[in-house]
Amino acid sequence: MAFQKAVWRAMKQGRWGLLHASTGSGKTLAAWFGALQRLEVLSKRDPLVDADAGLKILWVTPMRALAADTLATLQETAQAICPHWRIEGRTGDTGASIRARQNKRLPDVLVTTPESLSLLLTQKDAQKRLGSVQVVIVDEWHELLGSKRGVQLQLALARLAQWQPTLITWGMSATLGNLSEALETLCLRSIEPSQACLISDNKIKPVSIDVLVPKQVERFAWAGHLGLSLAKPVASELLASTNSLVFVNTRSQAERWYQALLEAEPRLAGDIALHHGSLDPEVRQWVEKGLKQGLLKAVVCTASLDLGVDFLPVERVLQIGSAKGVARLLQRAGRSGHAPGRVSRITLVPTHSLEIVEAVAAQDAVKNRQLESRHSPVAPLDVLIQHLVTIALGGGFKPDELLQEVRTTYAYRDLSVAAWQWALAFVRDGGASLAAYPDYQRAAPDEQGIWQVTNLAMARRHRMSIGTIVSDAMMQVRYWSSRGAGARLGQLEESFVARLKKGDCFLFAGRLLELVRVNEMVAYVRRAKGIRAAVARWAGGNMPLSSALADAMLARLDQYSIESRDTLAHPSTASTPSTRSTRSKAIVGPNHAWQAIKPLLALQDRWSALPGSGHLLVEWLSSREGTHLFVYPFAGRTVHLGLSSLLAWRLANRSPLTFSLSVNDYGFEMLCPQVLDVPAMITKELLSVEHLVPDLEQSLNAGELAQRRFREIARIAGLVFQGYPGAKKTAKQVQASSGLFFDVFQKYDPDNQLLAQSRAEVMRNEFDLEKLTMTLERLNQMPLLIKSIARPTPFAFPLMVQRLRERLSSEKLSDRVVRMVAELERQAQ
Repeated sequence: MAFQKAVWRAMKQGRWGLLHASTGSGKTLAAWFGALQRLEVLSKRDPLVDADAGLKILWVTPMRALAADTLATLQETAQAICPHWRIEGRTGDTGASIRARQNKRLPDVLVTTPESLSLLLTQKDAQKRLGSVQVVIVDEWHELLGSKRGVQLQLALARLAQWQPTLITWGMSATLGNLSEALETLCLRSIEPSQACLISDNKIKPVSIDVLVPKQVERFAWAGHLGLSLAKPVASELLASTNSLVFVNTRSQAERWYQALLEAEPRLAGDIALHHGSLDPEVRQWVEKGLKQGLLKAVVCTASLDLGVDFLPVERVLQIGSAKGVARLLQRAGRSGHAPGRVSRITLVPTHSLEIVEAVAAQDAVKNRQLESRHSPVAPLDVLIQHLVTIALGGGFKPDELLQEVRTTYAYRDLSVAAWQWALAFVRDGGASLAAYPDYQRAAPDEQGIWQVTNLAMARRHRMSIGTIVSDAMMQVRYWSSRGAGARLGQLEESFVARLKKGDCFLFAGRLLELVRVNEMVAYVRRAKGIRAAVARWAGGNMPLSSALADAMLARLDQYSIESRDTLAHPSTASTPSTRSTRSKAIVGPNHAWQAIKPLLALQDRWSALPGSGHLLVEWLSSREGTHLFVYPFAGRTVHLGLSSLLAWRLANRSPLTFSLSVNDYGFEMLCPQVLDVPAMITKELLSVEHLVPDLEQSLNAGELAQRRFREIARIAGLVFQGYPGAKKTAKQVQASSGLFFDVFQKYDPDNQLLAQSRAEVMRNEFDLEKLTMTLERLNQMPLLIKSIARPTPFAFPLMVQRLRERLSSEKLSDRVVRMVAELERQAQ
């Protein structure tokens, strides 16, 4: 292909770059053969390059499944090209014997992760072992770009480039909106702009997107109920297909859907499997092998399988619920038809009625290539502190030289001398408030001014803590055996296990399990036969709607408004949408799905108005509970959390008021027990960006959130040690330790930069301050459309259900919702 040849030419010339091409188009081979050609050029200049037994090519991936898949591809192609080379992987799944061999001598090609690369940098002879690297390939660069793991990789690349002046680095991605910035972030600032290039494949891989529309499209969506009523038609689709992947957004959903599909269609038993990151490595590898060999008919999975893994037999993909982003949807679709010339097919399975609008909007966004952008974090000091100790272990450093090296990265390009000096002091003695404690004296200069770590215990602790950028408090899950520990099933978040009592049942690894006992960081279980079970919940369950997808949804709602106006102008040519729930066939295209959702939109328009890109819709309703305000900015749940709390705070400052809040991706509800004059109260001043940060801090208890965020920062910066194998600290112990540091810094060291970072990360990560600011600026340009409603509208109803979910105890939520829906349907007639 043309883009592959372009990559080969650029790599032979010694240029850095970013390759952006569709999934399954041949990016891996483009980078791999380009790296080999680059080494061929270098070996002609210096024969020792080829003869050297050291590491030549470093291949960095964000996920272990992708690392294993890439390793197999490279090993297969290398048999004919360079059979004398050793090509190996090094991740959290790598066995002890392979690691021991690599500690003696690294292979010619190493497939690894950012954490494992940083761990290699801590070796005393790191320069000797890694200084021979000539080419670095970063796979799925978009996945790393916007995270601290990406910053960790930026720092590692700067170190490698310092050791190897002829080093080149190439990134690969299929789903990025800000390509120029992504290239700039990947390339060091020491690289001449002319030496960096962006290569895109102009051919867009064909993607077939359809929707599984339920037989009955409810006009009052019960958001968040997982859509399990569609388990039977989904199972039928799996039986009718050769091989399928069923993607869900969370691990708890994966467990629930795996069980639901087996219950809906017992014939799938033995042909369907489960895959997510908490399962034991052997289980995951068995599933991946079964997919590759076509032995499994379907796999229910999370993001653990959506990055670049080549499962050629996979015929189609089903996405349960909204993918929440255009890039994520394309990434998952690309797991099917994963070869040049093949069509990727994805079927969207809405879990509530409004997700049909999302599905149609997603098809529009894919057609228009509206991909989301990713941005690098700016100078996170916790990652810098960790890196300083890493380099001090890996041969040491001189501060002035390392500062110039660190500044070559995109994340730290504007790092101030003051921040650098503070980080050095923190590494040397823990800063102003910890200087008296030897445990925080991690590195210091020797007689030659080279900073090193001399305490062996401190060195061990640091090496064990490098993975804390992505780690969480996890517990092993093992079968209980009277003879000792039984087979390992995987890992669960400690917060979930802490809520269980002995004898409680839960779903995990596709099995119904009963908790027998908890000992240290191991939960012992046995198979259970009960019918009621908790479902393990993992963090990350509330992914916000992306801006690209939200804009596409508003465009669709605008389209409906235009169609409605045309209908009023030409009534003889219009077809009246049914006011009853629509019945349709199962798998449909975008036009049929759009027709299926029109009765809901018609009812929303009749009872109130439709949200749109040209106005901000505010609905208000009086009930026995008080005054309800429903606001629809379409900015995603993260922004809506901040926005609703901000408005509640500003309204309460005008007069004593209290509000109950609920949010979803489309809007938010504010419930006040008092009677309010809504048209007079809701003004543009409430949406001002003036005093935004201090108002947010007051309204959202940012101090408490900053303390929770500080736990992660303290772990990464090495303040809190999570314990040695077999003696891990609990999440409560880690939280208590980090909380103590937080309190001490606030009282005795208020200018501590890690405190400032925790507050900044709360604003950026918890509330998405940048997007919140842009949303407020956008809303300020819109007229307010304030509608008094007599009853909850189709868009308001899910927000009320969300609030009820957190309040109901003795009465089942489902029973309450059924009665509410019946009453609203009666009123709609």
